[in-house]
Amino acid sequence: MPGQRRYGMDHDFYRWSPVSRRATLRWPDNARVALCVLVTLEHLEWNPPTASYQSPTVAGGRGSRPFPNYLRFSHREYGHRVGIFRVLETLASHGVKPTIPMDAMTAEHYPYLVRHCLDRGAELVAHGISGSRMITSRMSEADEREYIARSIETLRRASGSASVGWMGPESGESARTPHLLAEAGLRYVCDWANDDQPYPMETRAGTLVSLPAMLDVDDVNALWDRSMPIDAYARLLKSAFDGLYRDGARNGRLMVISLHPWLIGQPFRMRFLDEALRYITRRRGVWPATGAEIVDWYSRQAPERIQSPEAPSFRVPHAGNA
Repeated sequence: MPGQRRYGMDHDFYRWSPVSRRATLRWPDNARVALCVLVTLEHLEWNPPTASYQSPTVAGGRGSRPFPNYLRFSHREYGHRVGIFRVLETLASHGVKPTIPMDAMTAEHYPYLVRHCLDRGAELVAHGISGSRMITSRMSEADEREYIARSIETLRRASGSASVGWMGPESGESARTPHLLAEAGLRYVCDWANDDQPYPMETRAGTLVSLPAMLDVDDVNALWDRSMPIDAYARLLKSAFDGLYRDGARNGRLMVISLHPWLIGQPFRMRFLDEALRYITRRRGVWPATGAEIVDWYSRQAPERIQSPEAPSFRVPHAGNA
């Protein structure tokens, strides 16, 4: 058969929606920018199960070393022992409530951290089993469903309430993950980095909201992967905010900053985060909020808010349940 040219996306999780054609998104008090700060707490295992998948580019230490890689394990553990307290204190000083992706192993083995985060008004978001076990399409549907259920249930038992959001370790997903997240009762996902506003994802279990995290201002992407100097990172955060703030005068924007306490929580980096957050939060028209608060507000907007310039009913048959 000849190839077919179609308008829009080549999958059916969401429609292509150019921001220039959307109706206006209004945040509370007509804020220009909704600010969400993700502070990830994830446990890196010494010896993950044989069948699990760990990204070959996982950050920390000095790269791959013979087992046991003490330098990587201990570098990452710094976030649980020291960095998280600096980060949360800095966020609180600027009136920012954190949204904390927390994996099952952290929730189960660090009860003090669970309570400390909740006592500071944080929202806890399901974050898989561990930083060493990434979701991929190598998993069967049954295994992935069980993985998601275990993550959600472990966090629920540890915190006393059910998470409504999800962020996968290393943002890993299979071709069916959004279906399984919605099926498990979750309301939003932070793995897709393709927008400056939330947007709906359609799954076989109903609508899931995407809360896009900005990959380029993720501290691991900037400071670790791209070796950006910390003072340049602070300028990057300010510049990103300035652009969103300008655009937000016409149509509300979203800034999701993803931080990792083992990295940004080092003492020589914290004053630069403090400086950037002070710059952002002192501006009028900024709404600091948790992921759930943003999704709740967004979901109350009219469903026809997202518009496509033509062929809005375009759908691609789903690739199946593989």
